[in-house]
Amino acid sequence: MALVKYNNNSISAVTSASSIPSGAMTHIKTLTASSSATLSFVDGSSDVVLDNTYPIYVFKFINIHPASDDISFQFQGSTNSGSSYGVTITSTHFRATHGEDGSSGALAYITGGDLAQSTSYQLLAGSVGNDADQNLGGELFIYNPSSTTFVKHFTGNFQSIAHSNRTNNQYPAGYFNSTSALNAFNFKFSSGNIDSGSIKLYGIKDS
Repeated sequence: MALVKYNNNSISAVTSASSIPSGAMTHIKTLTASSSATLSFVDGSSDVVLDNTYPIYVFKFINIHPASDDISFQFQGSTNSGSSYGVTITSTHFRATHGEDGSSGALAYITGGDLAQSTSYQLLAGSVGNDADQNLGGELFIYNPSSTTFVKHFTGNFQSIAHSNRTNNQYPAGYFNSTSALNAFNFKFSSGNIDSGSIKLYGIKDS
């Protein structure tokens, strides 16, 4: 994402807000959950863009609250506009954790969070609690999903409150091992509905 630097002289020369560049990240679509089983972004559906318009797409997750307790938030991609979700993934996952009572401070690789040539859903955040004050937030980057030459990489950073009252900062990353264009992504919990929260999709222009 391009950064614009201003000094006192350049700011004083601005005559209207429209004179300030809006930056390289463009909002595409927001989906809001309300006891939703899944939230899906499909290229060409409901103003969603997931084609070669942007080389990088980023999803931002805000106050995602599960209906069930101690479950995992996860995602998968599609090459057939959401008719099915099950693209082959190889991935990795590590986590920093710390309890509210000062216990369980650790940095660890999460073996249950990685995939090896699997069509299962990829773990984004695990052990999420459903107390009134528990939820998750984060962001997920998808790199050049419309490519028909290369595999498609993804990186993520998620912060959640576990059911056992500890903070979990989780880092999933990997690639969809397919040279077919990815044109849809599906998000859900491993059990139960997405009680509330929103997911925002942005496109990032070339620098």
